[in-house]
Amino acid sequence: MTITAEHSHPYTHGDLPRLMGLMTGDEKHGPAATSTLDVLWVLYDRVLRVGPERMGDPERDRFLLSKGHGPMAYYAVLAAKGFVPVEWLPGFGSYDSPLGHHPDRVLVPGAEIGSGSLGHGLPIAVGTALGLRAQERTEPRVWVLVGDAELDEGSNHEAIAFAGPAGLDRLHTVVVDNSSAGHARPGGIAARFEAAGWSTVTVDGRDHDALYAAFTAPHPGRPHAVVAQVEPKSD
Repeated sequence: MTITAEHSHPYTHGDLPRLMGLMTGDEKHGPAATSTLDVLWVLYDRVLRVGPERMGDPERDRFLLSKGHGPMAYYAVLAAKGFVPVEWLPGFGSYDSPLGHHPDRVLVPGAEIGSGSLGHGLPIAVGTALGLRAQERTEPRVWVLVGDAELDEGSNHEAIAFAGPAGLDRLHTVVVDNSSAGHARPGGIAARFEAAGWSTVTVDGRDHDALYAAFTAPHPGRPHAVVAQVEPKSD
């Protein structure tokens, strides 16, 4: 079965700031959320083959939010695409809301993993890609969104080093680079992935057409990493 990306819900990218504005509180991690907004929108609007009615479909694409400590943009996009009710957004982070400060896969429709602990998402994505390969499922793609600061965690480097030689060509990593990493990398972020045999593209993380082209670039036999550069984190 071939799955196509979903386009039917009436919300547009222009509605996302209003949807994000419904979420308030002291632990919003606003800059972290805003940095991911365009990447998330292009993925869910034009790339990912998944929708509210296909969350249990074994042939769906898997999207894993590793950068889970700033989930407002994620929740806004999930609401815009019909995964969660817009009415949930104002309760963000409250005691009885399913929309916590970190996403919970048991509570948030469409969330593939519980996230927020930095360094977990990419290793889980590697395991997911391996699991799909073991099931001989060649249709689903695995996408994971990480922040540049997460790459300070050693678990990510083990995952990067494994995935390239393993030829996990259904695996895609998007690194949102807002210059918040504590340790510089010789040659930049993409060079770390390239050294392990990944295909890489570095793009403007606000340019939707450039993001789409990077997300859909062919990479036969290799995992693919997209470094999406955005404005430096302000706080």
